[in-house]
Amino acid sequence: MRGFTCEGTLLTNTALRESVFPDAVITEAIRWTEEKGPLDDTEVLRAALARTSDAPARITARALLLGERIGLQSELARARQWAPWVLLGLVALIVMAGLGLAGNVVGGGERHINVIVALASLLGLHALTLLLWLAGLWLPLGAFSTSSLGWIWLSLTARVAGGKRGQAPVLVRAATRLLARARLLPWALGLVSHGIWSLSFAVVLAALLFALAFRSYTLSWETTILDPAFFVHAVQVLGWAPSQIGFPVPDAATVLSPSPGAAGQRTWALWLTGCIVVYGLLPRLALVLLSAAVWHRRRAALRPDWSEPYYRKLMARFAALAPPAIVDADPGRAPGSAPAGLSPSQLRDAVFVIGFELPADTPWPPEGLPAAITPAQVQRIDGSAPARRALLDRLAEARPRAVLLVCHAASSPDRGTERFLREVLAHCGECRLWLAPAARDASGADAPQRWIDWLQGTGLARVAATPRLEDALQGLGTPP
Repeated sequence: MRGFTCEGTLLTNTALRESVFPDAVITEAIRWTEEKGPLDDTEVLRAALARTSDAPARITARALLLGERIGLQSELARARQWAPWVLLGLVALIVMAGLGLAGNVVGGGERHINVIVALASLLGLHALTLLLWLAGLWLPLGAFSTSSLGWIWLSLTARVAGGKRGQAPVLVRAATRLLARARLLPWALGLVSHGIWSLSFAVVLAALLFALAFRSYTLSWETTILDPAFFVHAVQVLGWAPSQIGFPVPDAATVLSPSPGAAGQRTWALWLTGCIVVYGLLPRLALVLLSAAVWHRRRAALRPDWSEPYYRKLMARFAALAPPAIVDADPGRAPGSAPAGLSPSQLRDAVFVIGFELPADTPWPPEGLPAAITPAQVQRIDGSAPARRALLDRLAEARPRAVLLVCHAASSPDRGTERFLREVLAHCGECRLWLAPAARDASGADAPQRWIDWLQGTGLARVAATPRLEDALQGLGTPP
């Protein structure tokens, strides 16, 4: 059972990690969508508010609900389904291009290969795109990322999944902004691009080695204006790195010879192959591994910037809708120290009904009070210090056997409410709390329970609280 639980937890955590980036993309996409105008989210806000108490999670939940309404999730799902097929098609095109390039090098009818021209044709575009990718690492938003195969793959996937009228542009914009903020844009696109280039070089090398192994070619160099010593030096410099992993380098005599023998031709062929491996295949393979490592390390940062004004405004809207919470609790007194109140011999047969800090639209006095409670015993105060002091002086003089304190159920009990309640308890025999709803009150059903929990937490559990006036008045009309 423990193993099953651990396995289930692992699968759940994996699923959560996999859903973080898509949820972040939807959240950012809603943000860009609302740049053109806010969406109607009255019901969505309340639904998101009920799901969680965490502000970023509420914003994400709101975005997901709005995304379902305008079709973002369905389009993102289509993009994820099409992405492997688009990548496969792109790989097929690159492989065919690689085969064509290799064929141009070794497919001549005279079977003569100019090694310098062959090397430039096989590595030229690779070197240019690699330099652009490296430049994109230090420039904002990966300025040259649109020239990479990764960007082409992303754009084609969005176009195929969304069509001409889909939501693909806003999803692509959201995804690239998230990647750029996490400093992952060139690495994510590079992971795809370097992978495709690696496969292309592998195909080129396989075709080149096959042709060189089973056909006879003449490899040489040609020039009209360059000094032969230049080629000797260039071959030595370019061959140094391949020589470190075992590839031979033609010596000066072989380079300068107009018709080197079979051994010289073999050295030229291996030198050309070694240059393609070292300057083409190996850098791309190394960058694939590096891009994957950087992605794994930084993927936790793929989330919206919650400090931006758009998200701060949403947080404020959620805060305005949230039910009031108990605030300003008194940290200096341990719970359980409620006043004992007056002894039965000190009490008089009187019952007071006190409205405390009630909204202006609350009907007063309450209907249905017992006839034994005279108007002089029904008072309402605004909570100011003079009003409280005058009422407490009146209670100290009257010493009633019971006090019914009337409070607004949707209000938040705080330290001032607690102090006043304790002072009332000190001047009577029993205190009850009626949690009255105001006119047009929209407070939730959990409001009375919030007060009851607060009474328990502040050590005032002896104060009976109820939202029903009938329950609060039970037994107060006549003396016990």
